[in-house]
Amino acid sequence: MTDAKQKSAAKAFAEYWQDKGYEKGESQAFWLSLLREVFGVSEPEKLIRFEDQVKLDKSTGFIDGFIANTHVMIEQKGAGKELNKPIKQSDGSLLTPFQQAKRYSAELPYSDRPRWIVTCNFREFYVYDMEKPHGEPEKIRLCDLEKEYYRLAFLVEQGNTHVQREMEISIKAGEVVGLLYDGLLKQYKDPEDPETLKSLNKLCVRLVFCLYAEDAGIFGKHLMFHDYMAQFAVKDMRKGLRQLFKVLNQKTEDRDEYLADDDPLLAAFPYVNGGLFADEDAVIPPFTEALRDLLLRRASADFDWSEISPTIFGAVFESTLNPETRRSGGMHYTSIENIHKVIDPLFLDELKKELEEIQAIEVWKTKEKSLTSFQKKLASLEFLDPAAGSGNFLTESYLSLRRLENIVIDELHRGQMSMDAVTNPIQVSIAQFHGIEINDFAVTVAKTALWIAESQMMKETEKILLLDLDFLPLKTNANIVEANALRIDWESVVDKTKLNYIMGNPPFVGYTYQTDCQKEDLQLTESNAGKTLIMFQAGILRLRN
Repeated sequence: MTDAKQKSAAKAFAEYWQDKGYEKGESQAFWLSLLREVFGVSEPEKLIRFEDQVKLDKSTGFIDGFIANTHVMIEQKGAGKELNKPIKQSDGSLLTPFQQAKRYSAELPYSDRPRWIVTCNFREFYVYDMEKPHGEPEKIRLCDLEKEYYRLAFLVEQGNTHVQREMEISIKAGEVVGLLYDGLLKQYKDPEDPETLKSLNKLCVRLVFCLYAEDAGIFGKHLMFHDYMAQFAVKDMRKGLRQLFKVLNQKTEDRDEYLADDDPLLAAFPYVNGGLFADEDAVIPPFTEALRDLLLRRASADFDWSEISPTIFGAVFESTLNPETRRSGGMHYTSIENIHKVIDPLFLDELKKELEEIQAIEVWKTKEKSLTSFQKKLASLEFLDPAAGSGNFLTESYLSLRRLENIVIDELHRGQMSMDAVTNPIQVSIAQFHGIEINDFAVTVAKTALWIAESQMMKETEKILLLDLDFLPLKTNANIVEANALRIDWESVVDKTKLNYIMGNPPFVGYTYQTDCQKEDLQLTESNAGKTLIMFQAGILRLRN
């Protein structure tokens, strides 16, 4: 099935099931229909099994659904049942649907145990990846299925389809940026001038922010950047961008009072803040017809930037740098999987365990107090990556903390804690994440990746609370400093009394390829701070509890 057909089928499926949800009478029809209509399985009854018996200690359990080919176990509840609340079992125990499924899983032969556990109440799907048994679930609402159907593709396909799709989208985004970068570079009078490259780097990051903002709703209207730039002929594209960047850097009250009369499209753009558009001296080269078409059609109208992974995209974006620049700097990409091999044992596993224990508390007032305290703890943690690169360690760590915070916000909201008077319940901030990076382009990319991550997680919070939160103007700045980490005093970047964790993947350049300056850096480090360097080269450093 094509994407268009699957979107249409997912929309029809969601509309049909939106007011249904009888657990005993409609569960099997629900799943058979989903597999057949949305994922194109011609004989779904041959793929999925229902009501498999499981022998427990004192009773017999029944697995609501099991897809052996893809190792998926399904625990189905009726509409109105909350998926994160304990339910009394036949033996008198209280278990959430996920805990119930895990109990069934533990009784199966090892080869039959699920990779995925899905709990569902006809309105939401909670997807648990058992490769991360203590991880929070991916949540997919039935009403969002038209857009997010691909996140359930693991039902019929091997592998983590959601991550694969994020990777594919981010790589395509990187390809578009690479084409823009190469095309614009040719238009400068002196393409090899370092100042030219600085201007081009800033221009590319600004364009990406605008492309993302128009698709993610940050600007307020879909294709807003496209529609504004489309009014300019090739010879006026530079003028249009200069005007736009100036307005994006101005508070509404500081703008020309007649701007809305002269150019209503331009006046509609919000104030961004954060310094992204502050430098008006950055040179914008002349456009060509091909570049105009590339920006307006392929980069804007034909591509949805809202689904990119900021962790992956930062590194893909950085790859537009000259290969020699990357090699000489010892720069290399760390996958999300390998990032978690560092951050999970460093801090994330303990935080997840602590949150699970809080969720199990039955007395609401005690639970509410613990949740509130845990959220404050999340907001107090400070992180440093002294070799930040495109910021993928910092970005993935931020996303992980915000996902935990969203679980807390969801718990408090479901517990009827009043959110009416709260403008923004989010406490975790990108300001908690500090980085040092020697390459100016990578610094800007890292900041942008964190802003994109902040925007995406705010959208998740909005879905929980059914509130509209204001992303712009940017309230916080990403604390990424352009400097040589082997020469700068790290305490000038972050207060060591507040710093909790140092992490990252230090760059490496073989001795043969090191410049004289790089060799001198190492000699200085060995004499002045060798102990710290050795500890950091181990990959992670925990400073205090």
